Amino acid sequence: MIKHKLSIKQPNPVQEGFYRRRVRIAVVTLLLLILTLFLCGTMLYLGNTRYSLGEIIRVLLGEQIKGATFAIGTLRLPRMLAGLLAGMAFGMAGRTFQTMLRNPLASPDIIGVASGSSLAAVFCIIILKISGHLVSLAAVTTGLAVAFLIYMLSRRGSFSGGRLILIGIGVQAMLNSLISFLLLRANQYDVPAALRWLSGSLNGMQMKSMPGLFLVVLSFGSVLVLLSRQLKILELGDQSAITLGLRTDRIRLALVFSAVFLIAYATAVTGPIAFVAFLAGPIAGRLAGPGSSNILPAGLTGAALVLLADSIGQFVFDIRFPVGIITGILGAPYLLYLLIRMNRTGGAA
Repeated sequence: MIKHKLSIKQPNPVQEGFYRRRVRIAVVTLLLLILTLFLCGTMLYLGNTRYSLGEIIRVLLGEQIKGATFAIGTLRLPRMLAGLLAGMAFGMAGRTFQTMLRNPLASPDIIGVASGSSLAAVFCIIILKISGHLVSLAAVTTGLAVAFLIYMLSRRGSFSGGRLILIGIGVQAMLNSLISFLLLRANQYDVPAALRWLSGSLNGMQMKSMPGLFLVVLSFGSVLVLLSRQLKILELGDQSAITLGLRTDRIRLALVFSAVFLIAYATAVTGPIAFVAFLAGPIAGRLAGPGSSNILPAGLTGAALVLLADSIGQFVFDIRFPVGIITGILGAPYLLYLLIRMNRTGGAA
């Protein structure tokens, strides 16, 4: 008599852990998407005059409604889209730098990239007396040039993330000094416009600026999402990445260029909205957990931060504040906390 032993397949802990991480990331991404859409709707609803959901939908579908078409279509919709798209750009770019350089301080608005765009915009506004697309073009071009300079200076011999951060902080200090010099030398009538731009604001957004911002976020954001697996490998270090067959220089250059273009273009449209790139990545990482580069969750977190901060700045206080002031208030305490924590742990965040 032959006895057949039934073998029961034991669960694989590695596969179970991988599945749980994937489910958690998917759930967090979905919840962040719902939150972002809710904040988008809130921005369209809030204002001096409040319209019903039906009226908002009819205006978005192109119907002409007296009063509502101007308030929603001309004022609120461009503001909401600018906050949504710029927040996603800042969030994805910030997370890319932080993951690639393995340092939560490696945010584009801390290592000088955003300051390059700001310097170009202030120079155009104060010295050249120009505005519009020329300011955006100068801001993007200068932001890319500054990022390329920082990258090349940090790549002497071999690439070093710590060297890039230190060089970036030094370049940022120099660029901020030049911005202060331009403001001191400027005509008093030009200073308010420059300061409004430097504070990071969604005031005065127009629909004609949105297609370009949308295309930039869609194209370069997609590159970052597609390269998220390679980005996670780069986090292991160059030696491990090369051993795994990764072309580190090409991948890193593609990541840096895409992230910098997102930051530079978003800064050109809205101004340097403080600390969004710095905050979005760590928040998304805490929510989604380890096991992924969290590029898309970071983008949604950045969008939610900008939309929420702008709503607070516009409707919570008696005086209306630009969105950059509110995000700066939120980000400064976290930066101090992070520095204290790194000091206590010997440099580990």
